[in-house]
Amino acid sequence: MSIPSKLLPLPYYPPNPNPNPKFRFLNPKRPLYCQPKTLQIQCAKRTGKQRYPSEKKKLKLKHKALTHVNDKFQGIWRLSKLGVPLHLDPGKDYLGVSEGLLQEIAKVLKFPVASMLPPEAFLVVRKSFDARKVLKEPKFVYTVEMDVHKLLTLEPRTWDFISRLEPKVGLIEHIEHIEHMRGSSGDLISITRDYKINKGAESIKGESISKEGSDDFPGSRRPKVAVVGSGPSGLFACLVLAELGVDVTIIERGQAVEQRGRDIGALMVRRILQLESNFCFGEGGAGTWSDGKLVTRIGRNSGSVLAVMKTLVHFGAPESILVDGKPHLGTDRLIPLLRNFRQHLESLGVTIRFGTKVDDLVVEDANVVGVEVSESREKSEHNSQKLRYDAVVLAVGHSARDAYQMLLSHNMELVPKDFAVGLRIEHPQELINSMQYSSLAAEVHKGRGKVPVADYKVVKYLQGEDGDTSFDSVATSRSCYSFCMCPGGQVVLTSTNPSEICINGMSFSRRASRWANAALVVTVSSKDFEALNCDGPLAGVEFQREFERRAAMMGGGNFVVPVQTVTDFMENKLSVTSVPPSSYRLGVKVANLHELFPLHITKALQHSISMFDEELPGFISKDALLHGVETRTSSPIQIPRNSDTYESTSLRGLYPIGEGAGYAGGIVSAAVDGMYAGFAVAKNLGLYSGDIESILGKAQYAGQAKY
Repeated sequence: MSIPSKLLPLPYYPPNPNPNPKFRFLNPKRPLYCQPKTLQIQCAKRTGKQRYPSEKKKLKLKHKALTHVNDKFQGIWRLSKLGVPLHLDPGKDYLGVSEGLLQEIAKVLKFPVASMLPPEAFLVVRKSFDARKVLKEPKFVYTVEMDVHKLLTLEPRTWDFISRLEPKVGLIEHIEHIEHMRGSSGDLISITRDYKINKGAESIKGESISKEGSDDFPGSRRPKVAVVGSGPSGLFACLVLAELGVDVTIIERGQAVEQRGRDIGALMVRRILQLESNFCFGEGGAGTWSDGKLVTRIGRNSGSVLAVMKTLVHFGAPESILVDGKPHLGTDRLIPLLRNFRQHLESLGVTIRFGTKVDDLVVEDANVVGVEVSESREKSEHNSQKLRYDAVVLAVGHSARDAYQMLLSHNMELVPKDFAVGLRIEHPQELINSMQYSSLAAEVHKGRGKVPVADYKVVKYLQGEDGDTSFDSVATSRSCYSFCMCPGGQVVLTSTNPSEICINGMSFSRRASRWANAALVVTVSSKDFEALNCDGPLAGVEFQREFERRAAMMGGGNFVVPVQTVTDFMENKLSVTSVPPSSYRLGVKVANLHELFPLHITKALQHSISMFDEELPGFISKDALLHGVETRTSSPIQIPRNSDTYESTSLRGLYPIGEGAGYAGGIVSAAVDGMYAGFAVAKNLGLYSGDIESILGKAQYAGQAKY
């Protein structure tokens, strides 16, 4: 069985897709260090007879639902998996309807002359690049919406061909109602303002749906809400609340992007780490200085994700993120976007307090009534303030470890959560281009060519028999996967303590760097924490700190990162020769990374790297360099909350949201969580009584990121 050595850059997934990925079985001739005693590779996607009965039933019902169309000449038709060969496509940056795409549309319609089809009748809603070797030739894959009325108006001779068009699961879908169209839902600002307009119309009719003038907020007083943290979840929660009339204050321990950029520059040039303004803390959260990925596991075509994406476009993101199969922004685009976001919030009356740290909650009778704050950079004990609010939205990131300690001081329940740890691998980008594209690698041109800069995403599952401890003395199975892959990027320091080393990847919009990096991580759980004598609610935090301290010691201090070539790591040796160049700007030191993690984690990393090399030949290379350590893949805890009101189950008036609370994993899922939480808080305050799920769909959570 052959394996695709190229991965599709985030294809559009229509309902019940039919891809059939093939996985290469293990090679019994691999060296012993590459094989556990019993090893199984489990496929995450089941097809054909492998589908569960529930999946077969769902597919059957979907197929049945698509077989009947009331009126083929109303609404739109969505045409998916339209493959345009590379030589017939203008390239990755062209999002219009090309002649090559019209030819593919004509094949679906069985229309004889593609050039007669009017491009104006078609809208590209998804475009991705497929360069797998199993294909005869690389192609761009499109999803297109066809406006029947416009098509018949511009080309009446298509009537007979539309009349013979029939739905096909995953390929051809008829959408009768305009609200289900890809481009119909608006951004978050439009959604909230439409609600207020409708609310005002109902109020005129004597059917007011608000509680204005209630006992909670008598007269014209606006409820006051503090949003702690200005990452994606905090910003989107704030936007909803401010648009609905709440008096919102954002309290951010870090600095605005302008000052934050200068602080990061001081770190990279003079090794000065500002504890409250760095790669983790500051406006936009940790995602600001990252790759700016907008991929998500919670449903790319859901109403909530589309609302977030369109809101980002409203604030300056390119419209291509609505179409690109694997959208990303890059730090250079995120900075002006955040500036526009901030200016809009300020125009709504939002107060933004940068450089202000929440030291404690003000609690009365198990109800949060405010926060105690101080200036982040002030050392004086006399600059503390107590501020009262009607609600507090806790939107801190997963590096705000002191916030977890503060919550424990109020006897709040914190639940330890599984996450993943590992190393960050870096290859020359040209090598990844060659591995993925072969002869097409020359078309990349550092992000300015016809094809995207090559990336990869690999996932494997290691599983031993029950009772078998020869492979893993702690757990019988683990997921091993690449995380936060940054093509054309660089490795950066995300430590928030000078005695610890933690790294991540980032890239700019063009992805023009000569390096490609990704974290290679394995899942860890409470069994792993206990093995290192880490217990209690913050066992995962202590587990992270242990390896971050070890990495700092192995690097010798001064933010130097320990590194080892992949070939040496696989053979557990330390070469005396020089290592390949690294994009990490604060210096690297050759070290044996086998001394970093417990043996079972190191073995899992070795096995996964070996299997990744089978899927991507050349992955194990003398030019590939492993960096230590990657520990903050997702939050190590979850703060329990009510699933409907988003209110903490321990303290009333406190709303834990986003990645730090354990309910998101990445920019988009955090923004979605903040958006839903904003509506929930507004409803609890009597300022919103609509059904947001009828507009955006049911909320979904992504507690552990894998992207």
